[in-house]
Amino acid sequence: MAQLLPKVGGIFVQAEDELAAINMVIGASVAGWKAMTATSGPGFSLMQEGIGYAVNAELPLLIVDVQRGGPSTGQPTMPSQQDVFQARYGSHGSYEIIVLSPGNVQELFFLTVDAINLSEQYKTPVILLTEEVTVHLWEKIYIPDPGEYPVLPHYTPSSHNGEGFLLESQLHDERGYNVANDPEQSAKAIWRLINKIRNNIDKIARVEIKYADDNPRIFIASYGCTARSAFAAVKMLRRDGYRVGYLRLITLWPFPSQIIRSKLGDVDTIIVPEMNAGYMAELFRGLGYNVISLPKLGGEMPTPEEIYNTAKGVAP
Repeated sequence: MAQLLPKVGGIFVQAEDELAAINMVIGASVAGWKAMTATSGPGFSLMQEGIGYAVNAELPLLIVDVQRGGPSTGQPTMPSQQDVFQARYGSHGSYEIIVLSPGNVQELFFLTVDAINLSEQYKTPVILLTEEVTVHLWEKIYIPDPGEYPVLPHYTPSSHNGEGFLLESQLHDERGYNVANDPEQSAKAIWRLINKIRNNIDKIARVEIKYADDNPRIFIASYGCTARSAFAAVKMLRRDGYRVGYLRLITLWPFPSQIIRSKLGDVDTIIVPEMNAGYMAELFRGLGYNVISLPKLGGEMPTPEEIYNTAKGVAP
Protein backbone atom coordinates (compact mmCIF):
# COMPACT_ATOMS: atom_id res chain seq x y z
CA MET A 1 0.00 0.00 0.00
CA ALA A 2 2.81 2.43 0.90
CA GLN A 3 4.44 1.78 -2.46
CA LEU A 4 1.34 1.66 -4.66
CA LEU A 5 -0.97 4.39 -3.35
CA PRO A 6 1.25 7.36 -4.32
CA LYS A 7 1.37 6.04 -7.90
CA VAL A 8 -2.40 6.63 -8.21
CA GLY A 9 -2.56 9.90 -6.32
CA GLY A 10 -3.19 8.42 -2.90
CA ILE A 11 -1.57 8.94 0.49
CA PHE A 12 -0.45 6.21 2.88
CA VAL A 13 0.09 7.00 6.54
CA GLN A 14 1.36 4.56 9.16
CA ALA A 15 -0.34 5.81 12.31
CA GLU A 16 1.15 5.21 15.73
CA ASP A 17 -1.93 3.29 16.88
CA GLU A 18 -5.57 2.64 16.00
CA LEU A 19 -6.83 5.62 17.98
CA ALA A 20 -4.75 7.86 15.74
CA ALA A 21 -5.68 5.90 12.61
CA ILE A 22 -9.45 6.33 12.96
CA ASN A 23 -9.08 10.03 13.72
CA MET A 24 -6.76 10.52 10.75
CA VAL A 25 -9.39 8.88 8.55
CA ILE A 26 -12.05 11.19 9.99
CA GLY A 27 -9.86 14.22 9.29
CA ALA A 28 -9.13 13.06 5.76
CA SER A 29 -12.84 12.59 5.05
CA VAL A 30 -13.65 16.08 6.30
CA ALA A 31 -10.84 17.48 4.16
CA GLY A 32 -12.29 15.98 0.99
CA TRP A 33 -10.58 12.61 0.59
CA LYS A 34 -11.98 9.13 0.28
CA ALA A 35 -10.37 7.46 3.27
CA MET A 36 -10.12 4.05 4.89
CA THR A 37 -8.22 2.17 7.56
CA ALA A 38 -7.72 -1.50 8.33
CA THR A 39 -7.17 -3.41 11.54
CA SER A 40 -8.02 -6.57 13.45
CA GLY A 41 -10.09 -7.16 16.59
CA PRO A 42 -8.10 -5.36 19.33
CA GLY A 43 -7.45 -2.36 17.09
CA PHE A 44 -11.12 -2.35 16.10
CA SER A 45 -11.96 -2.01 19.79
CA LEU A 46 -9.82 1.12 20.00
CA MET A 47 -11.64 2.65 17.02
CA GLN A 48 -15.16 2.43 18.45
CA GLU A 49 -15.38 5.96 19.84
CA GLY A 50 -14.15 7.35 16.54
CA ILE A 51 -16.70 5.26 14.63
CA GLY A 52 -19.48 6.72 16.78
CA TYR A 53 -18.13 10.21 16.11
CA ALA A 54 -18.21 9.58 12.35
CA VAL A 55 -21.77 8.25 12.60
CA ASN A 56 -22.93 11.39 14.38
CA ALA A 57 -20.94 13.77 12.18
CA GLU A 58 -22.20 11.84 9.10
CA LEU A 59 -18.79 11.32 7.58
CA PRO A 60 -18.24 8.71 4.84
CA LEU A 61 -15.27 6.42 5.52
CA LEU A 62 -14.37 2.73 5.46
CA ILE A 63 -13.06 0.51 8.25
CA VAL A 64 -11.80 -2.99 7.45
CA ASP A 65 -11.75 -5.43 10.37
CA VAL A 66 -9.95 -8.72 9.73
CA GLN A 67 -11.32 -10.71 12.64
CA ARG A 68 -9.15 -12.85 14.88
CA GLY A 69 -9.90 -14.80 18.03
CA GLY A 70 -10.32 -12.93 21.31
CA PRO A 71 -10.94 -11.55 23.82
CA SER A 72 -7.89 -9.34 24.36
CA THR A 73 -4.86 -10.47 22.33
CA GLY A 74 -6.59 -13.84 22.07
CA GLN A 75 -5.37 -15.77 19.04
CA PRO A 76 -3.45 -13.18 17.03
CA THR A 77 -2.79 -15.42 14.01
CA MET A 78 -6.03 -17.42 13.97
CA PRO A 79 -9.33 -16.61 12.26
CA SER A 80 -12.68 -16.00 13.89
CA GLN A 81 -16.04 -14.31 13.38
CA GLN A 82 -16.24 -13.01 16.93
CA ASP A 83 -16.63 -9.32 16.04
CA VAL A 84 -20.04 -9.51 14.35
CA PHE A 85 -21.83 -7.93 17.32
CA GLN A 86 -19.00 -5.52 18.04
CA ALA A 87 -19.30 -4.27 14.47
CA ARG A 88 -22.96 -3.47 15.13
CA TYR A 89 -22.97 -2.37 18.77
CA GLY A 90 -19.35 -1.48 19.53
CA SER A 91 -19.83 2.26 19.87
CA HIS A 92 -22.09 3.62 22.59
CA GLY A 93 -25.51 5.12 22.02
CA SER A 94 -28.31 4.34 19.59
CA TYR A 95 -27.30 4.19 15.94
CA GLU A 96 -27.34 2.00 12.84
CA ILE A 97 -24.31 0.84 10.87
CA ILE A 98 -23.66 -0.89 7.54
CA VAL A 99 -21.49 -4.02 7.68
CA LEU A 100 -20.53 -6.12 4.65
CA SER A 101 -19.05 -9.63 4.75
CA PRO A 102 -17.06 -10.80 1.68
CA GLY A 103 -16.87 -14.52 0.96
CA ASN A 104 -14.00 -14.67 -1.51
CA VAL A 105 -11.14 -12.62 -2.96
CA GLN A 106 -13.24 -11.21 -5.81
CA GLU A 107 -15.75 -9.88 -3.28
CA LEU A 108 -12.94 -8.40 -1.21
CA PHE A 109 -12.33 -6.18 -4.21
CA PHE A 110 -15.86 -5.31 -5.27
CA LEU A 111 -17.38 -5.09 -1.79
CA THR A 112 -14.67 -2.61 -0.85
CA VAL A 113 -15.88 -0.38 -3.67
CA ASP A 114 -19.51 -1.03 -2.69
CA ALA A 115 -18.71 -0.17 0.93
CA ILE A 116 -17.16 3.13 -0.14
CA ASN A 117 -20.20 3.91 -2.30
CA LEU A 118 -22.61 3.10 0.54
CA SER A 119 -20.64 5.33 2.88
CA GLU A 120 -20.93 8.20 0.41
CA GLN A 121 -24.61 7.57 -0.31
CA TYR A 122 -25.69 7.38 3.33
CA LYS A 123 -22.97 9.66 4.76
CA THR A 124 -21.85 7.16 7.34
CA PRO A 125 -18.91 4.92 8.18
CA VAL A 126 -19.17 1.44 6.66
CA ILE A 127 -17.41 -1.66 7.98
CA LEU A 128 -15.97 -4.42 5.82
CA LEU A 129 -15.88 -7.38 8.18
CA THR A 130 -13.73 -10.28 7.08
CA GLU A 131 -11.46 -12.98 8.50
CA GLU A 132 -7.86 -14.19 8.36
CA VAL A 133 -8.90 -17.12 6.16
CA THR A 134 -10.46 -14.91 3.49
CA VAL A 135 -7.73 -12.28 3.31
CA HIS A 136 -4.98 -14.91 2.97
CA LEU A 137 -6.67 -16.72 0.08
CA TRP A 138 -5.03 -16.86 -3.33
CA GLU A 139 -7.69 -16.70 -6.04
CA LYS A 140 -7.92 -15.24 -9.52
CA ILE A 141 -9.98 -12.07 -9.69
CA TYR A 142 -11.18 -9.63 -12.32
CA ILE A 143 -10.06 -6.03 -11.83
CA PRO A 144 -12.11 -3.60 -13.94
CA ASP A 145 -10.66 -0.70 -15.85
CA PRO A 146 -10.97 2.73 -14.21
CA GLY A 147 -14.52 3.98 -14.72
CA GLU A 148 -15.93 0.53 -15.49
CA TYR A 149 -17.22 -0.04 -11.94
CA PRO A 150 -19.09 3.04 -10.67
CA VAL A 151 -17.58 5.00 -7.79
CA LEU A 152 -19.57 7.80 -6.20
CA PRO A 153 -17.86 11.16 -5.67
CA HIS A 154 -16.74 12.01 -2.17
CA TYR A 155 -19.16 13.87 0.07
CA THR A 156 -17.58 16.77 1.94
CA PRO A 157 -19.59 18.78 4.50
CA SER A 158 -20.48 22.16 3.06
CA SER A 159 -20.59 25.51 4.81
CA HIS A 160 -23.83 27.20 5.83
CA ASN A 161 -24.16 30.72 4.42
CA GLY A 162 -20.39 31.04 4.39
CA GLU A 163 -20.25 30.56 8.16
CA GLY A 164 -18.48 27.21 8.08
CA PHE A 165 -20.04 23.97 9.30
CA LEU A 166 -20.41 22.21 12.61
CA LEU A 167 -18.10 19.23 13.06
CA GLU A 168 -19.54 18.13 16.34
CA SER A 169 -19.73 15.03 18.51
CA GLN A 170 -22.97 16.31 20.02
CA LEU A 171 -26.32 15.71 18.33
CA HIS A 172 -27.21 18.42 15.83
CA ASP A 173 -29.92 19.38 13.37
CA GLU A 174 -30.03 18.21 9.75
CA ARG A 175 -28.03 21.26 8.62
CA GLY A 176 -25.17 20.13 10.81
CA TYR A 177 -24.91 23.64 12.22
CA ASN A 178 -26.99 23.90 15.38
CA VAL A 179 -26.49 21.64 18.38
CA ALA A 180 -29.69 19.83 19.34
CA ASN A 181 -30.10 20.78 22.99
CA ASP A 182 -33.71 20.04 23.93
CA PRO A 183 -35.22 16.53 24.12
CA GLU A 184 -37.39 16.94 21.03
CA GLN A 185 -34.49 18.12 18.87
CA SER A 186 -32.19 15.43 20.26
CA ALA A 187 -34.69 12.64 19.60
CA LYS A 188 -35.26 13.92 16.08
CA ALA A 189 -31.50 13.96 15.46
CA ILE A 190 -31.05 10.36 16.64
CA TRP A 191 -34.02 9.05 14.68
CA ARG A 192 -32.74 10.75 11.54
CA LEU A 193 -29.41 8.92 11.88
CA ILE A 194 -31.18 5.62 12.53
CA ASN A 195 -33.93 5.86 9.91
CA LYS A 196 -31.68 6.79 7.00
CA ILE A 197 -30.40 3.20 7.34
CA ARG A 198 -33.54 1.40 8.52
CA ASN A 199 -35.74 2.93 5.86
CA ASN A 200 -33.40 1.77 3.12
CA ILE A 201 -32.66 -1.81 4.17
CA ASP A 202 -34.08 -3.17 0.91
CA LYS A 203 -31.60 -1.01 -1.01
CA ILE A 204 -28.64 -1.77 1.24
CA ALA A 205 -28.98 -5.43 2.20
CA ARG A 206 -27.77 -8.28 0.00
CA VAL A 207 -28.37 -12.00 0.50
CA GLU A 208 -27.24 -14.86 -1.74
CA ILE A 209 -29.66 -17.80 -1.94
CA LYS A 210 -29.17 -21.04 -3.88
CA TYR A 211 -31.22 -24.21 -4.35
CA ALA A 212 -34.52 -22.66 -3.35
CA ASP A 213 -36.46 -23.86 -6.41
CA ASP A 214 -37.55 -27.19 -4.91
CA ASN A 215 -38.83 -25.55 -1.69
CA PRO A 216 -36.32 -27.09 0.74
CA ARG A 217 -37.45 -27.41 4.34
CA ILE A 218 -33.90 -26.90 5.59
CA PHE A 219 -31.52 -24.06 4.82
CA ILE A 220 -27.89 -23.72 5.84
CA ALA A 221 -27.15 -20.06 6.48
CA SER A 222 -23.74 -18.55 6.98
CA TYR A 223 -21.43 -15.71 5.97
CA GLY A 224 -17.80 -14.91 5.26
CA CYS A 225 -15.31 -17.76 5.14
CA THR A 226 -17.65 -20.16 6.94
CA ALA A 227 -20.04 -19.94 3.99
CA ARG A 228 -17.46 -21.79 1.91
CA SER A 229 -17.82 -24.86 4.14
CA ALA A 230 -21.59 -24.37 4.22
CA PHE A 231 -21.85 -24.34 0.42
CA ALA A 232 -19.68 -27.45 0.13
CA ALA A 233 -21.93 -29.20 2.67
CA VAL A 234 -25.08 -28.21 0.77
CA LYS A 235 -23.69 -29.66 -2.46
CA MET A 236 -22.82 -32.89 -0.64
CA LEU A 237 -26.31 -33.13 0.84
CA ARG A 238 -28.07 -32.51 -2.45
CA ARG A 239 -25.82 -35.04 -4.16
CA ASP A 240 -27.11 -37.56 -1.60
CA GLY A 241 -30.74 -36.70 -2.23
CA TYR A 242 -31.49 -34.25 0.58
CA ARG A 243 -33.45 -31.10 -0.28
CA VAL A 244 -31.36 -28.45 1.42
CA GLY A 245 -30.99 -24.77 0.53
CA TYR A 246 -28.12 -22.37 0.92
CA LEU A 247 -28.21 -18.80 2.25
CA ARG A 248 -25.25 -16.44 2.58
CA LEU A 249 -25.43 -13.09 4.29
CA ILE A 250 -23.43 -10.56 2.32
CA THR A 251 -24.84 -7.71 4.40
CA LEU A 252 -24.71 -8.53 8.11
CA TRP A 253 -26.03 -5.17 9.28
CA PRO A 254 -28.64 -3.91 8.86
CA PHE A 255 -29.84 -7.49 9.31
CA PRO A 256 -32.10 -8.25 6.31
CA SER A 257 -35.03 -9.78 8.22
CA GLN A 258 -37.75 -9.05 5.66
CA ILE A 259 -35.65 -10.22 2.74
CA ILE A 260 -34.94 -13.52 4.48
CA ARG A 261 -38.60 -14.05 5.35
CA SER A 262 -39.70 -13.33 1.80
CA LYS A 263 -37.12 -15.62 0.20
CA LEU A 264 -37.27 -18.61 2.54
CA GLY A 265 -41.02 -19.00 2.76
CA ASP A 266 -42.13 -22.01 4.81
CA VAL A 267 -38.70 -23.28 5.78
CA ASP A 268 -38.74 -25.40 8.93
CA THR A 269 -35.12 -25.36 10.07
CA ILE A 270 -32.12 -23.11 9.56
CA ILE A 271 -28.66 -24.40 10.43
CA VAL A 272 -26.17 -21.62 11.19
CA PRO A 273 -22.47 -22.52 11.32
CA GLU A 274 -20.21 -19.69 12.45
CA MET A 275 -16.86 -19.11 14.12
CA ASN A 276 -18.14 -17.58 17.34
CA ALA A 277 -20.47 -18.52 20.20
CA GLY A 278 -23.57 -18.54 17.95
CA TYR A 279 -24.27 -14.83 17.59
CA MET A 280 -25.98 -14.56 14.20
CA ALA A 281 -27.94 -17.75 14.89
CA GLU A 282 -29.86 -15.78 17.51
CA LEU A 283 -31.04 -13.32 14.87
CA PHE A 284 -32.40 -16.13 12.70
CA ARG A 285 -34.08 -17.57 15.78
CA GLY A 286 -35.71 -14.20 16.34
CA LEU A 287 -37.42 -14.54 12.95
CA GLY A 288 -39.39 -17.48 14.31
CA TYR A 289 -37.49 -20.32 12.63
CA ASN A 290 -36.31 -23.49 14.29
CA VAL A 291 -32.57 -22.76 14.40
CA ILE A 292 -29.72 -25.16 14.96
CA SER A 293 -26.62 -23.22 15.92
CA LEU A 294 -23.22 -24.68 15.04
CA PRO A 295 -20.77 -22.44 16.91
CA LYS A 296 -17.06 -23.18 16.61
CA LEU A 297 -14.33 -21.46 18.59
CA GLY A 298 -10.61 -22.06 18.82
CA GLY A 299 -9.46 -20.73 15.46
CA GLU A 300 -10.72 -23.43 13.09
CA MET A 301 -13.44 -23.22 10.46
CA PRO A 302 -16.40 -25.61 10.64
CA THR A 303 -15.78 -28.37 8.12
CA PRO A 304 -18.24 -29.37 5.40
CA GLU A 305 -18.47 -32.80 7.04
CA GLU A 306 -19.51 -31.31 10.39
CA ILE A 307 -22.25 -29.29 8.73
CA TYR A 308 -23.27 -32.25 6.55
CA ASN A 309 -23.68 -34.56 9.55
CA THR A 310 -25.80 -32.03 11.44
CA ALA A 311 -28.11 -31.43 8.48
CA LYS A 312 -28.38 -35.14 7.70
CA GLY A 313 -29.58 -35.74 11.24
CA VAL A 314 -32.61 -33.45 10.82
CA ALA A 315 -33.31 -33.71 7.09
CA PRO A 316 -36.53 -35.50 6.09
